[in-house]
Amino acid sequence: MDFEVRAVGKYIQMSPQKVRLVINQVRGMKVDDALALLKYTPKAAAKPVAKVIRSAVANAEENFGMSRDDLFVARITADTAPTRRWRRFGARGRFKPLLKRASHVTVILGERESA
Repeated sequence: MDFEVRAVGKYIQMSPQKVRLVINQVRGMKVDDALALLKYTPKAAAKPVAKVIRSAVANAEENFGMSRDDLFVARITADTAPTRRWRRFGARGRFKPLLKRASHVTVILGERESA
């Protein structure tokens, strides 16, 4: 593994806890297998995660001339982005806070040595 190629998806409007359920499935997989799995994963987080992985693959092919067949998901993380704080007013003059959580997804691709 000589090069590491990265791509970051920022401010994805989904809680990091929900995104981590999806990224744990694709960690360590080959890129084509990961994208095929995400295509049929029935979670809302699968679409933005696939988009970030495709972006990292495009970076690897265009900027470093790597072959798509040798790439795999070396590291993938979902970190907390700023939380939008909403408010809703409840009965008896009470205040109900709503937290609109967001996440940053970072994908780092590695290159396996082709035999």
